[in-house]
Amino acid sequence: MFTGIIEELGIVQALRPGSGGASLTVEAPGIGIGMKPGDSVAVNGVCLTVTRHGDREFSCDLSAETLRRSSLGRLQRGMSVNLERPLAVGDRMGGHFVLGHVDGAGNLLSKVPSGDGCVLSFRFPRDLARYLVLKGSVAVDGISLTIAALEQESFSAAIIPHSLEVTNLKTLRTGDEVNLEVDILGKYFERFFQLGLLQKRTEGLSFEYLKDQGF
Repeated sequence: MFTGIIEELGIVQALRPGSGGASLTVEAPGIGIGMKPGDSVAVNGVCLTVTRHGDREFSCDLSAETLRRSSLGRLQRGMSVNLERPLAVGDRMGGHFVLGHVDGAGNLLSKVPSGDGCVLSFRFPRDLARYLVLKGSVAVDGISLTIAALEQESFSAAIIPHSLEVTNLKTLRTGDEVNLEVDILGKYFERFFQLGLLQKRTEGLSFEYLKDQGF
């Protein structure tokens, strides 16, 4: 589990196609030192398993499913990628719960300067619309962002200068693809409704009852 707070901006060293998948090597002198095979790491919001590591870099194997569901298959040598290690027990929760499971691909629609930062607008797949809420959280290439404006097929987020400096948002261009992961809480609520669990637990619940209880 991750938080969407990027630890380091890694540099792609190689993406080698293989039998039904690929191998990705990333230079990461900051977080790579303490890594070992079997560790998890989020690369542009995708949870991967470290298979090999050195003093300044690590490698991960990408499955066919990962290549299909994310933008990692389009990485090229020299590109910047957002890196985050899993949340450690006892750490502060700075962003929101991010699983590293990509829900869909989005595209950058616009980048508008705003003070020292900017406002980024992204197009999202229609089937993700039900999980996105104004002022809610969404992970974009693994970065925890707050939705500042929401339209039928797009959302916008205000980006502070620090986020531009330490993530790959500063290099995004109009049309570039990004990995999107919606807030996991929305998925659980939807599943509870599908199974009828919430209906059973809320029978007899009314505005009058809530008011009487002090809500």
